Amino acid sequence: MSTPQSGPLSDSDLKGTNLDGQAAQALRARRVTQIYVYEAPVRLWHWLTAASIVVLAITGYLIGSPPSTLSGEASSHFQMGWIRALHFMAAWIFTIGFAGRVIWGLFFGNAWSRELFWVPFWKAEYWKDLLDELLVYAFIRKEAKTTIGHNALARTALFFCFTLTGLFMIVSGFALYSDGTGIDSWEGRAFGWVMPWLGGNLSTHYLHHWGMWIIILFVMIHIYTVTREDITSRQSLISSMTNGYRIFRDDRPD
Repeated sequence: MSTPQSGPLSDSDLKGTNLDGQAAQALRARRVTQIYVYEAPVRLWHWLTAASIVVLAITGYLIGSPPSTLSGEASSHFQMGWIRALHFMAAWIFTIGFAGRVIWGLFFGNAWSRELFWVPFWKAEYWKDLLDELLVYAFIRKEAKTTIGHNALARTALFFCFTLTGLFMIVSGFALYSDGTGIDSWEGRAFGWVMPWLGGNLSTHYLHHWGMWIIILFVMIHIYTVTREDITSRQSLISSMTNGYRIFRDDRPD
């Protein structure tokens, strides 16, 4: 665990803020605490996964709703082939990154890197924090308490809308891919049970499609919440995923 670093804001911290007089004096009096939370492998995984999700969403949509037919000989065009190829490449990046993230979180990373993989439903404090966060985002409560890692609401959303949904997308995606590689391929042997279990090819396509929309909706809400938190709360979020540090802008214990 990283040692928290804190101290008053210096003149260099205020450079470029165009603040002077009482405003600058008040800011200098504040203490800033920073804790190294998001390690380099976690940050690399985050941005690679974000890029792969963008490619997967666009190409997946085009696979489900193909663009207009091109004129001319079919042999002269490889439009859908390129769309599928990009989808499969992004899927491999997402899958390898997901597996690497699990290995890092469970065996090498700090305590915060494991928060994606379980939710402490049995703890009363979790339910209290979850309610507090819901009240904040419903604009009933003014501000949320500070948390070093993910707050209860973010942790719940990550677990259900990203971790579990992402795992389903990997499994169902390889099951659909095995249709082309055949039952004797490693994809067919490893994931051939999925489509019969889900009710067949069409229902697997349907559920895979809706899994994409769950992740897209999660990403949209995620971008909104981290931006809102970075602007309105007493702690940083967006910059934390570039330098790894969570910055807390006051000394209040909550």
